[in-house]
Amino acid sequence: MSKIFRSSAALFASTLFLLAGCHKGPQDGVVATVNGRPIQRADLDKAYDAQLASNPQQQTPSQDMADAAHLQILQNLITEEMIEQRAAKEGLTATDAEVDARLAEVKAPYTEDQFQARLKANKLTLDEVRRDFRRDLTQKKLINKEINSKITVTDADVSNYYNSHKAEYNLADNQYHLAQIQVTNQPAQQAGNLQGSKATNDDEAHKKILALKSRLDSGEDFGTIASNFSERQDTAPNGGDMGFVPESQMKGDPTAYAAIMKLKAGQITDILPLLDATTHKPAGYSIYKLIAKEAAGQRDLSDTRVQQAIRQQLHDSRLQLLQAAYFEMLHDQAKIDNYFAEQIFKSVAK
Repeated sequence: MSKIFRSSAALFASTLFLLAGCHKGPQDGVVATVNGRPIQRADLDKAYDAQLASNPQQQTPSQDMADAAHLQILQNLITEEMIEQRAAKEGLTATDAEVDARLAEVKAPYTEDQFQARLKANKLTLDEVRRDFRRDLTQKKLINKEINSKITVTDADVSNYYNSHKAEYNLADNQYHLAQIQVTNQPAQQAGNLQGSKATNDDEAHKKILALKSRLDSGEDFGTIASNFSERQDTAPNGGDMGFVPESQMKGDPTAYAAIMKLKAGQITDILPLLDATTHKPAGYSIYKLIAKEAAGQRDLSDTRVQQAIRQQLHDSRLQLLQAAYFEMLHDQAKIDNYFAEQIFKSVAK
């Protein structure tokens, strides 16, 4: 072997050794890195525990299911880290003042003791809440600048969509835009409202709905009461708004249907029995508000509500598409090491 070849081979070997030595493996407590910035195992586990807690009736997942959930959550954390880094580069990181304003808004319905109790119940610290708010506000600022500002929906777009989907705006049934305040007598159900207010038996539920009806009768805002006290988790965050409900669907609850049919827009029902959707047995109490009524028949493009709905739908679909593409671009541009994924693969693929 020539001296030149031996020297080249030695250089190649030493280069491999140096490269191997420079590769940074997973550190203690680090499940991934994004451009060198670590994502901690503690943050991954906390997000997973929160996901489990949000569905307490779910059966304990198998190890494979738990690992799959961890992988998905970690992908979300990686995306969040990429967004934070890109926002910082663009000078769009949420300021302390913006975080303070968001925190004040969230704390407004509570006393300080109530707010601290909610933090404790959710196993959160104030610093963690502020961090989450900063991430959320930062992401919104980045998306508004990089994506929302680039979306245009023209009148021609709206017209073309309407002409292609005209049948969707021909209502076969009268539609009623409703809001609801719901109080249940089911102790296992989560509150789902801003106050964490939950009746645990029928006596408590009846007293609570009477108090809420009294506040409504005295002129308090229906949406505010619903957000703070309604126990229907899917509508309470939106002020009890159920959207438009077809008349044929409403007939499944004859008592509520008869009461709603007597309302004019803006009026509310008396306290009504709430029926369990499966057993049709009493499960609590409810109060409905009629926001608007939409008669059956073809809705024309000249209707501003039709135009607004189509414009919003087209905007949202384009936002979803561009956001997915943008996040994929960030992923391609980033240096990502997913140590947790490597660990899962090595432990399962034997």
